Amino acid sequence: MRTWFPYPLLSAALFIMWLLLNQSVAPGSILIGLVLSTVLAWVTLKLQPKRSHLHRLRRAAGFSYGVIADVIRSNIAVALIILRSRRRRANSGFMTVDLELDDENALALLACILTAMPGTAWLEYDRRQKKLLFHVLDMENEDVWRRTVKRYEAGLKEIFQ
Repeated sequence: MRTWFPYPLLSAALFIMWLLLNQSVAPGSILIGLVLSTVLAWVTLKLQPKRSHLHRLRRAAGFSYGVIADVIRSNIAVALIILRSRRRRANSGFMTVDLELDDENALALLACILTAMPGTAWLEYDRRQKKLLFHVLDMENEDVWRRTVKRYEAGLKEIFQ
């Protein structure tokens, strides 16, 4: 049974999500959902990410609170940019930041944080040069964005390494 469903919980979650997205329990939807959930579970067998060990869980809680506060501030800033868009256009652009993170899971979490932050989007990470390219909606002060990314990087290094 393990060969057919290598990750049974993942397969079940994907199957349920498929049915919910289709809003149907017709036989065709069930069949396609079973096939997709099984095939996608097989595909994930090839993904073998390195395991990370979390250190300093108290620091992780404080880091989470800081990220939540930054997301709230960013939501307000983006709302103000949208509200004043007729008077002044946003100065959007691309930025590169040098990173020192090596842990893949820490990099993935940094990507999630930057993408979840309204007004920013993680675009590319060059592993050889260790450079992050991301987009910012309003680049009035590039140094603030660089310091923010470096602050996140320092917190993630402390938690993951």
